[in-house]
Amino acid sequence: MRPLRVAVSLRRLAVVGGGRCAMSDPGGSEVCHYCGCREISLIEDFIAEHESATDLAGGAVRALKRGDIAAAQGLLRDMATVLRAHWRGEENGLFAVMRQDDEYTGYIEELEREHHDLDRLLETADLVDRDDRQRFLDAVDELHRHIAKEEDGLFPASLTTLAGDDWDRAMAAWREAHPDVRTP
Repeated sequence: MRPLRVAVSLRRLAVVGGGRCAMSDPGGSEVCHYCGCREISLIEDFIAEHESATDLAGGAVRALKRGDIAAAQGLLRDMATVLRAHWRGEENGLFAVMRQDDEYTGYIEELEREHHDLDRLLETADLVDRDDRQRFLDAVDELHRHIAKEEDGLFPASLTTLAGDDWDRAMAAWREAHPDVRTP
């Protein structure tokens, strides 16, 4: 028997001012700051990886603006390394256990498609090429929207969906994707 859970509709979760999430009701209750998902070490790790990836992306964008293509290309490679480990941890862990609930399958499939699309770009982008530079800049914008879907939608929903064994499986997948990171 599955534990009783509160149903969270991803359709009601929306991004509001300042990158913080809130239920789309008129009161705008701040979900991210009281739901507790950020208290879970796995979610905290995912968010730290999001921040690292967006910091690297921002550095690459700034390098492009000052004409330092070599620095931007190096930052893009570093970003790809961070994101590939992050995606393995997410897809083999949290996504795998969340997709057991049919309510989240389509949402997760879209997130995975976005991972694979960005991975193809990161694999092939040559920032010397003007078209690739523009594709990268567009992808950075999309990355921010993608992260909001996870942090403001899926992560809070995971609190009400997953049981203890699910969290154990998700955390084991993250550790497997990050073999060099020591965990307590």
